[in-house]
Amino acid sequence: MELFSLAGKNALVTGGTRGIGLMIARGLLQAGAARVHISSRKPEACEKAAAELAEFGEVVPIPADISTEAECLRLAEAVGDGPLHILVNNAGATWGAPLAEFPASAWDKVVDLNLKAPFYLTRALLPRLREAATPDDPARVINIGSVDGIMTPGERYSYTASKAGIHQLTRVLAKELGPEGVTVNAIAPGPFESKMMAATLDAFGEVIAGTVPLRRIGRPDDMAGTAVFLASRAGSYVNGAVIPVDGGLTTL
Repeated sequence: MELFSLAGKNALVTGGTRGIGLMIARGLLQAGAARVHISSRKPEACEKAAAELAEFGEVVPIPADISTEAECLRLAEAVGDGPLHILVNNAGATWGAPLAEFPASAWDKVVDLNLKAPFYLTRALLPRLREAATPDDPARVINIGSVDGIMTPGERYSYTASKAGIHQLTRVLAKELGPEGVTVNAIAPGPFESKMMAATLDAFGEVIAGTVPLRRIGRPDDMAGTAVFLASRAGSYVNGAVIPVDGGLTTL
């Protein structure tokens, strides 16, 4: 269906080698994206994911540790010239520890990757996003937040704060960049199968699924579908939204 087609579009998905990033990269390719760049800290992870995704379309792996501004700038440069229609800021980290023991290093690690990197990378890629934009089909920035930025989970202080921050940064950038033909939206996932959630789901998966009104964990197509909607003509008038994809968890 043309309304949801991404034919001819180029994308970059950070943290695109596993979990939610891999789900989104696959979905963009299946919707017809011309080229999807994926990044990750580990070169071998990039190559493995690129090989896995190759059956769906053209994939360009670019290893990068975007926890620093310098690496964000290098990644933006490595993506190359020409229009970039879709930027998915997905790379992230988490940390859990009791309040009295929560280390300063955990704040730096999590905030640097979850909150500062999307800002630096979006800013660095703005010329290419502007180049891709048209009045009827804006360029898209999709930030990956979390239901933890909406609800109040315990002992993940820096993660929760960083995700609430990325939701608010999404709204601020949407207001600023909308007139330039760039929409900025966020997806706030609930429980999905990912490396970050693996240990928790192994131990408490049935219990967690039981707390979700739909009584299940999120599936790859649930995430891919939301990203494709936001990236396609169907989502061209959505700007500044934070969309929970959580089976209704945030309604509780």
